[in-house]
Amino acid sequence: MTDLRHYDVIRSPIITEKATYASEQNKVVFKVSDTATKPQIKAAVEKLFDVKVVSVNTLVRKGKEKRFRGRLGRQGDQKRAIVTLAEGHSIDVTTGL
Repeated sequence: MTDLRHYDVIRSPIITEKATYASEQNKVVFKVSDTATKPQIKAAVEKLFDVKVVSVNTLVRKGKEKRFRGRLGRQGDQKRAIVTLAEGHSIDVTTGL
């Protein structure tokens, strides 16, 4: 098992239309390390943002094949975490850390 620091676990917030709708239900979506586990993600979010996490759901978004200047390329896989926060807690992802 790899030893990841909190800043290594959470790579960036995901700000999409779907993630914005999820924020209305007290959920925040992050791009996380491929090797991060749910307990590591929970500990990192609680430590970095000083909030109480209720649950963590993870998913792996498979990379797509895309064309760039006529050449075929492949995007890498992404691991995402949907973090549900306790009532009364919130994270403003637009301000950064």
